[in-house]
Amino acid sequence: MSIIDDLKLQYRTGGIAQQLIFWNVGLFAIPAIFFGLLTLFGINIDYLYYVTLDSLPSSLAWKPWSIITYAVFHSGIFHLFFNMIVLHFSTRLFITYFNQKQLLGLYILGGIFAGFVYLLSYLVLPIFQNTSSTLVGASGSIMAILFAAVTYNPHMEIRLMLVGRVKLWHIAVVVIALDLIQLPSTNAGGHLAHLGGAFFGYLFVSLLRKGTDLTDGVTKIINFFANKVQSKKQSTPFKKVHKNYNPTPTFTESRIVKKDKTQQQIDEILDKISASGYDSLSKEEKDFLFRAGK
Repeated sequence: MSIIDDLKLQYRTGGIAQQLIFWNVGLFAIPAIFFGLLTLFGINIDYLYYVTLDSLPSSLAWKPWSIITYAVFHSGIFHLFFNMIVLHFSTRLFITYFNQKQLLGLYILGGIFAGFVYLLSYLVLPIFQNTSSTLVGASGSIMAILFAAVTYNPHMEIRLMLVGRVKLWHIAVVVIALDLIQLPSTNAGGHLAHLGGAFFGYLFVSLLRKGTDLTDGVTKIINFFANKVQSKKQSTPFKKVHKNYNPTPTFTESRIVKKDKTQQQIDEILDKISASGYDSLSKEEKDFLFRAGK
């Protein structure tokens, strides 16, 4: 199995959490490489300018997509690396209690809410008068996911390297404290956006306990477009098929048994991925799953 095939298989079987990491890495690497090569020919394009969120609310009038796109782009390799580590950690906690659709919905809505907190901060806080800045990175969305898990089960214990066993609320306190300590820095707006994302994660769980799922709207929109695509595929005219009226006798029972065994093996491999991650598979299991996926 080639590296490309291996990555495709991980993308298909890793769930929304894995796909979010793939999208973040891809949207950083591909534009960086492409526009980096253009500089060799004297063409300098600041592509981040078109996808980052400006502190001036008027910028949304000509690039309204930036309230979402800023949360899937990053300004540098270390910015991306750190965020993806925390995203991986946060999504594993989140999926323990919630489903994949809620994860995607919270990532999107948490990023939007954090973006509006950022814009509002520059409108009302005296410290930001006569200043402007831009916001980029998945931190607001990640904070929403992390604090949703913390709010749902603050006393859940996890083991951290070099630290030992800690409870989720301990991690939450440290993260909030770090953002508050760094408010006087040049990235004060970014830290306020982090706090906004954390508050939205808390709000999501609080309302969910009362019967209101804030991610329902996002799920319905995604399902709407997914159904449109599916119905378009199904409406494709069938090709004319010539039926063979003298088919060769087949042994249906043996095929069914083979299919059941194959499906059973697939289920066992997927259970192993869910429990220990894709990297825990052996080369034979990866190859088998890739062939089955085809």
